[in-house]
Amino acid sequence: MKCIEDLVETNDPAMIYIREMLEQADRPYDLLPPSPKNTSVLLQLQVTTKSTLGAIAFETGGILIDHGWLRILGSGHQKLTRTLAGWSEGRAQGHLLVADDAAGGCFSINGGGLGDDVGAVYYWAPDNLRWEPLGIGYTAFLEWAVSNRTAAFYESLRWESWHDDIQRVSGDQCVSFYPFLWTKEGSVAISTRRIVSMAEQYDLNCTLAVQL
Repeated sequence: MKCIEDLVETNDPAMIYIREMLEQADRPYDLLPPSPKNTSVLLQLQVTTKSTLGAIAFETGGILIDHGWLRILGSGHQKLTRTLAGWSEGRAQGHLLVADDAAGGCFSINGGGLGDDVGAVYYWAPDNLRWEPLGIGYTAFLEWAVSNRTAAFYESLRWESWHDDIQRVSGDQCVSFYPFLWTKEGSVAISTRRIVSMAEQYDLNCTLAVQL
């Protein structure tokens, strides 16, 4: 186990790059300040702040993008209490959950449990409940997350009033659809929508994915 002095980079911290990236963001974002427990989060992850993952974990409480549609996990904040280290505990085997969205989709870094491409980011889509490789690493994922490319990616998961509706969805919640989006009957346009905790939706999706 590395100590905190070994993990906090002072000469070349990745947060400098992250701030530069955010200055050029196409999408609106809310950079949350770090939590007082950021040290413990970084120690659990055992990555340095020279990496973008370590910088997000230590220097931020997370990032809310597109008015909260997309949530990048950090060290926690009242608007996004889940942390990079804690959220995966008991939920992810062989991968690290790093972000999710208001439609209930999840992003994870593959640690070997999702495929051979260790370090690649995967998306667990709510309309098929399959982990899909995005073909990019975490840094490229952050760049994508604040770009206009997300509009095409989410086109089939956004309903007409999504922008207004997610104002009522916190960073620890998502919209649950019934009939489920992965069924023939389900769609974002006609399925009933209700707000649930992200934990409830994730656990339900795990159960359903096993059945499928």
